[in-house]
Amino acid sequence: MRTAAAATREPLKAKVPEIGLIFWAIKLLTTGIGETTSDFLGQTDVAMAGVVGVVGVVYALRRQLNRTEYRAADYWFAVLMVAVFGTMVADGIRDGAGIGYGVTTPLFAIAVAAVFFFWHRSEGTLSIHSITTRRREKFYWAAVLATFAFGTAAGDLTALSMHMGFFASVLFFAAAIAVPALGWWRFGLNPIAGFWAAYVITRPLGASFADWFGKPVAGTGLGLGDGPVSAAGLIAFAALVAYVAIRRHDIQPHAVHHAGHVRVGRPQPAEG
Repeated sequence: MRTAAAATREPLKAKVPEIGLIFWAIKLLTTGIGETTSDFLGQTDVAMAGVVGVVGVVYALRRQLNRTEYRAADYWFAVLMVAVFGTMVADGIRDGAGIGYGVTTPLFAIAVAAVFFFWHRSEGTLSIHSITTRRREKFYWAAVLATFAFGTAAGDLTALSMHMGFFASVLFFAAAIAVPALGWWRFGLNPIAGFWAAYVITRPLGASFADWFGKPVAGTGLGLGDGPVSAAGLIAFAALVAYVAIRRHDIQPHAVHHAGHVRVGRPQPAEG
């Protein structure tokens, strides 16, 4: 039985933001920044890259998990560090162990499916509007990490292993992300399924877009460099996060977790 002190630490408010256009804009920025920052650090100093990735993601997630409500700066910093770390994991397996993206992409896809399976079996829902307990939040961040690793491998699979190039990969994943969007808008696709499908695809879409800008012309990029692209992305990221932190219009309505259900003061908006 939980103590009164433990109960007071249980989150009572949703720990993730409302879903809207600005959510998707920031999410896409984190995917691109994660890709180019990881590559830039790896090219500069592999040991330093590992320290930044591991220490950064541990600190960011610990800070986020210790909050009892959503705070834009903490949440999006955690997403950004998971993006960097997830990229390092996917690329590290390929570069360190020599396992190609054709193998790691389906393996990471299985990992994503496994997280969703155990999350749903435990909680009965994958809705981000139910992230009101620490257990659900841990499932959520496990899913986020798995989707970033999968997306990194999938983006490099199409661009490099399948020789499509980065711009063609952008077009491919842009078409792919339109499928769940159209399904939700016109054909009654379950909003939770639509949200997570789009969430997964934003990773290879954003990463391919950033790689197209940053990678050398010989590698089907525009040759702007990973460092400058990362810096530009970070500036835009900081500006948007500051905007939502000040305006606070992305905070979900108060939700209370009780007996495995979520009770809110008004109907919850659909994901996606």
